This record gives sequence, C-alpha cells and structure tokens, in this order.
Amino acid sequence: MTEEEEKTKSVQIHNWAELTQLCLVNILSRLSIEDRWRGAMFVCKSWLQACKDPNLNSVIDLEAQFIESVTESSPLSSTRYWNREFESKIDSMVQSVVIWSDGSLNFVRVRHCSDRSIALIAERSPNLQVLSIQRCPHVTDETISKIASGCPLLRKLDISFCHQISHKSIALIGQHCRNLQILRRNLMTQVNPSQQEPFVPREYVDTCPQDGDSEAAAIGKFMAQLVQLELQFSKLTNKGLALISEGCINLEHLDLFGCTNVTSRDIANASSNLKQLKTLKKPTQLCLESQTERYGHWQLYDDRFQTDSFRI
Repeated sequence: MTEEEEKTKSVQIHNWAELTQLCLVNILSRLSIEDRWRGAMFVCKSWLQACKDPNLNSVIDLEAQFIESVTESSPLSSTRYWNREFESKIDSMVQSVVIWSDGSLNFVRVRHCSDRSIALIAERSPNLQVLSIQRCPHVTDETISKIASGCPLLRKLDISFCHQISHKSIALIGQHCRNLQILRRNLMTQVNPSQQEPFVPREYVDTCPQDGDSEAAAIGKFMAQLVQLELQFSKLTNKGLALISEGCINLEHLDLFGCTNVTSRDIANASSNLKQLKTLKKPTQLCLESQTERYGHWQLYDDRFQTDSFRI
C-alpha cells in the first residue's frame, strides 16, 4: 500500500463526521456543557446538529463554571459580570438550550440572566423541576408569574439575591407549583457584602428587599409543602417567622443565618410548631464560609457569544 493510500485510509477511519446522529449524541453526552459549547459544536455541521439534540439539552447547569473561578478574577474584571453585556451572553446561551430542548428542559441553574431567557423558559419548558437563578438583577415579578403558570412541576426554586422579585412572585409560585419542596431566598448582608459576594456593585446591595414579613407571609400561606427553606439575611421579624412556623409544618431544614430581627425566644417558639425540623441555622451562627465565587472562567465563552445571539 502506498503512502498516499495509507493517508486516505486513515482519514476515512477517523472521519467522525460520518457517525450516525445516535452515536454522536452518545459520545457528546459524556462531555460537559462547557466542552460541548467551547469546541464540539464547532467541529462540523453534523456535530453541531448533534449538540442541538433534545437529549443533550434537558439540563443547563453553569454553576460549576462560576464557582471554578474563585481565584482567577480581579475586582475590575469581575464587576463586568453584573453588566448588561455579560447578562445578554448568558441569556443567549439559555435561550439556545431552551429551544434545542424541545420541551424536555427540566433543570436550570444559572446566574446573571434576565427576563428575556426566563420568559422563554416559562413558555417552552412545562417539565421544569429545578430553577436556580440567583444573582439576577433584571429578573422581575412579571416573568416569575409566567414561571408559576407555565412550570407547574417545579420542585426546587432558588431566587437568592434577585432584588426585583417580591412577595407577589412567592405567592404565585406557591399557588401554582404545588410540588415545590425547596425554596432558597437568601439575601446579601448590607453591613459587609464582600464576605458573601465579592465585587457586587454597591448600588445593587442598597436595593436589597426590606419586606421580609411580606415574603414570610406568602411562604406561610401558600407553601405548606416546603421541607427546606433558606432565608439568609432576610428582614423578617417575629411576626413573619411565626407565620412560617404555622403554615409550613413539614419543614425539615430552616436557615435563618443573618436574620437579626428575630430573637432566640422567637426561634424557640417557632421551632415548637415544626415537629419535623432536623436542622436549624440560627442568626447568631457565625459561619463565615467564604463565598468568594469570582468569575474568571467566563472569558472562555467570550469568543462564542455576540450581544444578542449565540454565534454558531
């Protein structure tokens, strides 16, 4: 066999573009979402089509990419993750996954998205069970109301650090999503927010919701099925805590770290109603686990995004 024939045979053997869609999907399913979006979908047209398969797009979880950036960001670069340009890139990525999922999307965990992508999730993801959208300054009550009506199977919701979401959304979620078992509604401390979230704009910290009792009332009235509730740095008082303890008697885990408006006596009285309670994190438990989740790895996506659409 000549050298030229050997080269031709080698090319034919390694022409992965000719693999069937089923084989490609099986192979690509073993890659992380980061690996698929950074490289695999740009190999050739057949790989791109395989990356769009609904079986590969029932989950979008970007949390690891944020957390991995702990030591790689400077204050100057990290502040950009709170601006509209970066938010638009995340929106574009989420919107692509929602469209490609063809209704199969059931797990979403992202940060710094906006109403644009969340509205599309509400419209096209009736099977959604987990939604975590913490640190999203431009997600509002209007869109969460759409989630409430469009995603009735929701079991877990994290709306921590989302300052434009109010007690109105919490009430609607409780009324429509009867399977909800876990709610995370943690806020930022206004004393020293850098201990929780480095480089967060001070003007955003200053917009932190103050109506803790209104949110607690909505939780107690409409979320009786909750087993886990996190309300770190909430402004709720004894009144709100009492409403939660009366309405959410199935609670097993309650996090009140940083809730300085409730006393030890208030907590003891509330706990007496919660017969299933297994863990209770009190306001005075000073566990300053550094949450310096800095975002440095996101430059990996810069070349793949445009402002309004994902470049494919």
